[in-house]
Amino acid sequence: MPVPIQAVPVMTAHARSVHGRRRPAAARRRFPARTLHLVDIENLAGTAIPSLPQVIDVQGQYARRMALGVDDHVVMASSRLALVNTAVGWPHARYRVRSGPDGADLELLDVIQYENVATRFTHVVIGSGDGTFGHAAQGLTDHGVRVTVVSRWGSLSPALARAARDVIYLDARR
Repeated sequence: MPVPIQAVPVMTAHARSVHGRRRPAAARRRFPARTLHLVDIENLAGTAIPSLPQVIDVQGQYARRMALGVDDHVVMASSRLALVNTAVGWPHARYRVRSGPDGADLELLDVIQYENVATRFTHVVIGSGDGTFGHAAQGLTDHGVRVTVVSRWGSLSPALARAARDVIYLDARR
């Protein structure tokens, strides 16, 4: 009588990362170097509901200081009241919307937390000065991701500045 053969499950690197283990940095190097730009347009514009000219101005300043590559991914966050100006003034981005206190910040933090950013991107640019991002930025750095912060002069949180490798100011020092 033949003996039944039992399959022994083999856990691949992908399965290990899905089951809660961190993917090694070597696995990330198999993918091309990509940058994720997380932009809180309200923070960079310095107002809760930026006008279309303000969004266009911020986008121009950002583009002059940060070279956007063809493989880069841009995620913009704003309240619902700022969405139209954001979408028209900064096209070709992914838009996240949440109103209320720190709504845009929370949307961008959700991207970092739930979209496996540390294994998909080698560089993350946080377009905000809010200290809310300090812990998330430090977590990305701890996973080997280069973190750059783009902020307005005078509105950068010390905690976020410490977690970043580079800090770039949109406006000239006043």
